[in-house]
Amino acid sequence: QVKLMETGGGSVQSGGSLRLACAVSGYTSTSGCLGWFRQAPGKERGVVGVIDTTGRTTYTNSMKGRFTISQDSANHTVYLQMNSLKSEDSAMYYCAARPGVCVGYLRSSDYHFWGQGTQVTVSS
Repeated sequence: QVKLMETGGGSVQSGGSLRLACAVSGYTSTSGCLGWFRQAPGKERGVVGVIDTTGRTTYTNSMKGRFTISQDSANHTVYLQMNSLKSEDSAMYYCAARPGVCVGYLRSSDYHFWGQGTQVTVSS
């Protein structure tokens, strides 16, 4: 059974940084895609960025330059480094996984396995 668990959320002031981690267990395929999504109250869940097993990343345009996704394959963990945080970045952040490639798969409905989420709150 595939399980994902996010950690690292919290409260930070505008301009600050946080690093989220997503620990993946039970995924036995050698290929796959992991995405970071976020959802603010009253808004739809949207993609922050994705990373495939080769390390190739894709980001939503508004996240480029501030957010970085990386992976530690040996420890089955994917990270989301968030810098220069703004109040509008406040949301519940989720990691999600799907078998196969990332290219073309940026909707939450494309992802089969989800973590429980971690809250990020940015105060101005």
